[in-house]
Amino acid sequence: MPSPVSECLYCQENETLHKLMIKITDLKVSQLFLFKEQSYTGRLNVVYKDHGVEFHELSNEQRNAFMDDVATTANAIAKTFNPDKINYGAFSDTLSHLHFHIVPKYKDGYGFGSVFEMNPNKVALSDAEYDAIIEKIKANL
Repeated sequence: MPSPVSECLYCQENETLHKLMIKITDLKVSQLFLFKEQSYTGRLNVVYKDHGVEFHELSNEQRNAFMDDVATTANAIAKTFNPDKINYGAFSDTLSHLHFHIVPKYKDGYGFGSVFEMNPNKVALSDAEYDAIIEKIKANL
């Protein structure tokens, strides 16, 4: 059963969201968040503007706009961090809010060659380090 808006961390912008991510900016039809857990340097979430929407339910125009936000984000990550590969994930078993994980992978970095871990709790940064990453990403959006 889909989670209601009242339980959605993105819609409620609740404490759980703020513990996990930092909002970077609004895009065309989505919001962009930086994960605080940075085992995968530059890992982001592109979150669609509306709750409870399945990817296949979007109109062509909505889907194209959302995927443009995803592509714009991936392009910014490529320019900012020069990863060896960018992985994309769309998982929403318990959270009915369309979002794509953008996961930069590095041959000499954590988890290269395997499926990314949702929250490995390996790398946390200082507020100044998060701010520096966010500014670099914004410069490349």
